[in-house]
Amino acid sequence: MAVRSALPDRYQALVNVAAGCGLRQGEAFGLAVEDVDFLGGVVHVVRQVKLLRLSRPVFAPPKGGKEREVPLPESVAFAPAGHLKRRPAARITLPWKTLDGPPVTASLIFTGTMGLPLDRNRFNHRVWRPALRAAGVDTGRDNGMHALRHFYASVLLDAGESIKALSEYLGHHDPGFTLRTYTHLMPSSGTRTRAAVDRVFGEEEPTADGPDTAQESA
Repeated sequence: MAVRSALPDRYQALVNVAAGCGLRQGEAFGLAVEDVDFLGGVVHVVRQVKLLRLSRPVFAPPKGGKEREVPLPESVAFAPAGHLKRRPAARITLPWKTLDGPPVTASLIFTGTMGLPLDRNRFNHRVWRPALRAAGVDTGRDNGMHALRHFYASVLLDAGESIKALSEYLGHHDPGFTLRTYTHLMPSSGTRTRAAVDRVFGEEEPTADGPDTAQESA
């Protein structure tokens, strides 16, 4: 949240979308109004902004060519909805997959100051890393925007979400890859057991008599 606050206002909602839906950086840059079902609470991840030679942008499918649907929590939806009220989406036309590919138009939610698609190299250098420094966070590779995707995974696993579901939301082809990547974040069996029992016993009102008193009364 400190990094988010250090970002220019036009980019702050990017943090909510990436950390709240597990989007890759290029997928967040390529997110269009028509991809977001605010009423149904779903984000359709169908494209990314990808840089080819000489940093020329194109629209492309998500990594691995796998489109997916991701739940959009209400608390996350407020950020892009508010962003769109202040800055309407920009109609952007880019070639599809290759520089000579067919033109595709999308109403992008996030664009640069000149109304152009976001360039990951410029964004990371001129926007993201300065925000990290302002927040007192190391600017190494581990703290790139991809860290927001790891944050998303850690939140879901801590809440007990399954590896299979997490794999689908992240757009991984193999749940085994998801397991290998995030197994260190999963609660231990002992932790889950204690939490499960505590939930049941926590619903009961404690009695005034302890166990010994109850046995004596019997």
